[in-house]
Parts: sequence; structure tokens; C-alpha cells
Amino acid sequence: MATTITRVHVRDIRFPTSKSMDGSDAMNSTSDYSATYVTLETDSADGLQGHGLTFTIGRGNDLCVEAVKALSKLFVTGRTLESITANFGAYWHEIVAGDCQLRWVGPEKGVVHLATAAIINAIWDLWAKKEGKPVWKLLVDMSPEDLVRCIDFTFLTDVLTPQEAIAMLRRVAPGKAQREKEMLEQGFPGYTTAAGWLGYSEEKMRRLAREAVDAGWTHLKQKVGADIEQDMRRARILREELGWDRKLMMDANQTWDTDQAITNMRRLAEFDPWWIEEPTSPDDVLGHAAIRERIHPIGVATGEHAHNRVMFKQFFQAGAMDFCQLDPARLGGLNEVLAVVLMAAKFGVPVCPHGGGVGLCQYSQNIVLFDYIAVSASLENRVLEYVDHLHENFLEPIVIRRGRYIPPKQPGYSVTMKESSLRHFEYPHGAEWQA
Repeated sequence: MATTITRVHVRDIRFPTSKSMDGSDAMNSTSDYSATYVTLETDSADGLQGHGLTFTIGRGNDLCVEAVKALSKLFVTGRTLESITANFGAYWHEIVAGDCQLRWVGPEKGVVHLATAAIINAIWDLWAKKEGKPVWKLLVDMSPEDLVRCIDFTFLTDVLTPQEAIAMLRRVAPGKAQREKEMLEQGFPGYTTAAGWLGYSEEKMRRLAREAVDAGWTHLKQKVGADIEQDMRRARILREELGWDRKLMMDANQTWDTDQAITNMRRLAEFDPWWIEEPTSPDDVLGHAAIRERIHPIGVATGEHAHNRVMFKQFFQAGAMDFCQLDPARLGGLNEVLAVVLMAAKFGVPVCPHGGGVGLCQYSQNIVLFDYIAVSASLENRVLEYVDHLHENFLEPIVIRRGRYIPPKQPGYSVTMKESSLRHFEYPHGAEWQA
């Protein structure tokens, strides 16, 4: 029986993380982690709903809410889940290109694309819940043909065609069952940013790094970019706590020019950083390529602000990244994520998605599990970011054991929030903001 989406309800949810300097870095010093939170109501007799969100850092979340409302009126309300998922790639193209007036204020980037992600991911959540599977399992169980039908290959066929994608998926299919069993038993490797926020004191950073080592983390990320002397001092502290066998990554959050990034990373090289993340403007493909060439063997990681699959295509073509840090809510939802994951596999670039924020780790655990089990079949140089806050607001919070993500088991895309949290943190009328 068909499931009709009868209403799209969207809420502005904000957490006052700026109070504790959680999420502080060289570019974003006072972030209030926020979610444009979408609920798809249906005519299902059992009250089936889909939930999705996009991540912002406070002001501007209200703009995403309004964009969701505009898109929903045109493309969501009154549709059946089955009509959408029968050719999900075509539906995704309709949402991003079907109305030229809304497309104009993107196109396929910015507020409209963030809103698209919240809607699209809510549809995936609805589909997975109807099928009784977490999203990673829904994806893993799909045939190559069905999976590829979920992707819009517009502007990509010079690099990847549907036929190539199907062949790639078929090639690794024989080992899927064993890799799924491995993930269920051992989990997916992660790294922590919990100690590295720039607004934390050096004493707090040292304490959190020591706790991370005790908890079994083997990879830790440091925020850099505000002051090179401070960066050097804090890196020295982290190496004292981590030793030299564990990986230390660095993240400049877009603050440097190309030559400045090269100069600073040559100084920081004494601390053996595994990668430098977002060393310059997130749109500067050639700048990233130049940095990568001149600081080797330090890797370049980027992608959390790369706004669509075409940007990633160019990064891959230019050899401008060593680690693909796609963001599950900045790209236009899971359909576009799938396109980037497949392109990354073709170019041999490991996918290490952006985590943190509100719900991004919840989303991304599904993506990396699918990538390993059904696409890349490799854990080499693959880790998923973990930030230890706000997970308690979700019905199925992330489970971490000794630095590894344990696969989620509940049906859906892992971002269904507790109603009590939604009421408390809804902006501006929730109790948190009234206080």
C-alpha cells in the first residue's frame, strides 16, 4: 500500500554551544550548533514519520526553515514515498532543478541546498523505517542497479557513468557479507576532535587529550589557524600526550591563503601531522592542489564546505585532496553523497566525512559503513570524525567502543530527535531560549 506524505513540519532547533566554546575554531569562534529539523507526516495507519535535518551554527537557521517550506510546497506534500523511490535520482533532479526560480538562488548550493538535504534525508529516513532497516543496511542490501537509480549523474558523466558505477559495485559485491559481519563485530574506526577546540584552554586540551588516549582513541584532531606560535605550542602539548604512534591531524578551517598554508604547515611538520584540513578557501580547488604538492607527505583533507558533486568532481580531477570530507547535510542529501562516494572510489580517495555539529556523526556513520561494505571494500586511511556532545538528544545515540563506531541498529537515518529536546531547544520559544 502506498504511503503518502501529507505534511512537512519544520522546526528551528538551536543549542547554545557558544557558552562552553564547543565547536570553536579559527573561523567560527562562537557557534550555536543548530538544526533545521524536518518531520514528514504520512497517512500510514501506524503513524510512520520521516525525520531529517540540516546543520547550521545559529543565525541563518531560520532561512533554511523558510527554504524547506518553499521546496515542500512544490515537491513533497502529496507525493507518495513509492513514487519518489521508484526513480529517486530523477526525483532528486526535480527538487534541485525543477523550479528555475528557486534554483536561481543556488544553484545547488547555499541555503536552498541545505534545505534540500534536510528534506531528502528525511525521505531516506522514512524509506528505511518503512523497510525496517537502518539506512546503511538499506543501501548495502540494494542491487547495484537499484542503488545507481538513486543518483543524478547530471554533470558527472565525463568522470563517472551509471554503467561504470554499476560495474564498480558488482566488482566488490562478493565480499559484502563478510565486511558487514566485521563491522557489526568490530565497528568502524573513528577519530576525536573533542580535545582540539581552539577556545579550550591548554590545560583543558591536555586533560581531554589524556582522557582520549585512555579511552582508546588512536587519532586526534587539533584546531589551528588563529596564531602559528599558539598552534606550535598546542601541538607540542598534544604530542606529549599522544606520543608518536598515534595520528595527529590539524584543521585550519579556511583561514590561510595558499602560500601562508604552505609556510605554516612546513613549521608544523615537526609534529608529524597526518593531514591539514581546509587549509584555505573551500572553493579554491587549485589552491588545495598547490598546497598538497608542496607539503607532501602531509595530506590535504577537505570537503565539508564543498557544496555539490561538481565541486568534488573538480577536486578529484585536479588531484587536490588526499581525504574526502563530504558533509551529509551540505551536499543535497544522501543521493548526492552516493555520487561523491562512488567518484571518490574511482579516484582512490578515502572518504572520511565531516562529523560533529548536530546530527552529522549520526548521519555519517551510515555513510562510512555503506562505503566500506559495498563500495571501497577498504579501511585504509579511513576514519570518521567524532565530537562528544549533543548525541544525547537523539533516540538512538551513537555508540563508541575504544575509538570505533558500532553500527546503528534502529530503522532510519539515525537522526530522529527526542520530542523533549525539540521542545526545549526550539528557537525562539523553547525553554532554553526563553531563559
